[in-house]
Amino acid sequence: MKKLKIGLIGIGGICNGVHIPAYLQDERTEVVALCDIVPEKTAKAKKEFFPNAKEYTDFRELLKDDSIDAVDICTPNYLHSIIAVEALERGKHVFCEKPDAVSVGEVQRMKAAAEKSGKVLMVMRNNRFMHISKLAKQFVEEGRMGEIYAGRCGWIRRRGIPGKGGWFTTKEMSGGGPLIDLGVHMIDLAIWLMGNPTPVAVSGATYRKFADSDISDSPNSKFGETKEGGTFDVEDLAMGFIRFDNGAVLQIEFSWASNIEKETRFVELRGTEAGLSLDPEKLRLFYEKDGKLINKTFKKVIGKGKDGHAGNIENFVDVVLGQAEPVFVPQQGVDMIKILTAIYESAEKGREVVLK
Repeated sequence: MKKLKIGLIGIGGICNGVHIPAYLQDERTEVVALCDIVPEKTAKAKKEFFPNAKEYTDFRELLKDDSIDAVDICTPNYLHSIIAVEALERGKHVFCEKPDAVSVGEVQRMKAAAEKSGKVLMVMRNNRFMHISKLAKQFVEEGRMGEIYAGRCGWIRRRGIPGKGGWFTTKEMSGGGPLIDLGVHMIDLAIWLMGNPTPVAVSGATYRKFADSDISDSPNSKFGETKEGGTFDVEDLAMGFIRFDNGAVLQIEFSWASNIEKETRFVELRGTEAGLSLDPEKLRLFYEKDGKLINKTFKKVIGKGKDGHAGNIENFVDVVLGQAEPVFVPQQGVDMIKILTAIYESAEKGREVVLK
């Protein structure tokens, strides 16, 4: 069997933590190229995992290799769309870390480039592939929720600012703070479970209150590289409200630092027939049966296929090889960046923003 040849671009924490292990587990793929502006990072990955891979410090040089079938982008956010568009134009399939892009114009260019090239463009939506999320989706698709008309979601950390002073906290490179970093995950999961309604308006508020704090109690804060005396011009808390074309609404809250009891992430949905509460550990369902109110809890769900990030990358490979339909399509990325951009605009202007 001819293996799908992959080029990895950006050999940082998320690439080493989840992307490399996913490809090592998939016998249908072969990582043949590594790119990072820091040569030591590609050298380490080559030595430990991919002895035959070529090394690059310039992604454009990697893209010139016509033997590479697909690239996987794990760079700082502002480079996602730039690399993705150039890769698609060179006839390569693209898998990219979230967020899709840092502006609506850029994410729309990504979608257009994918359509023109006929190649697969997929952006990480790993929470859709958690076994517990797939169980929740099955419950919804069976019609047991009835009409889903409202929900709320969030990822709130007590203290957990990633890469303080580095690209994570520099808006020019990241596009924003926890809203664009954490919000993509839970907003996407909520909207996916709701059946992907189209967002039509948002309102939001953002705050930066913990830029001087160096305390952390979140393992997730270890992503990124800190920079002493660096920039911190993004929010550490964002709250908002999304309206959809079908009349449904979604409340959101995301923070890197808040005075709360403990870190939490969740999706809650309200339906006419049942309610749903989902976090990484459990799925809870609330409904009426035989004149009684029922609470049902599922824990440690074991399902078919790979879980989380590995499951997402497996779906990408399946789609490229013509073995599955994509769970994520580029229009969903466009809708996501429209939401995030409009929430930042609403926070700045102090009013609701209608999406175009």
